[in-house]
Amino acid sequence: MEVDILDFVEQCRYLAKQALGKHAGEPASGGFARWIHVVLHCFRLEEEHSFRETRIG
Repeated sequence: MEVDILDFVEQCRYLAKQALGKHAGEPASGGFARWIHVVLHCFRLEEEHSFRETRIG
């Protein structure tokens, strides 16, 4: 069963925010909120992309 990418990202976001708690919105390295780093990592693994292919900026 194919998963819609938007649904996948939203589910990752929900789980990341739940796991990180009050620290989810704090900036990590690169200036992005911590939950964004987790979602990008999940996306990278799901799509089998290299780190360089999913790099922001």
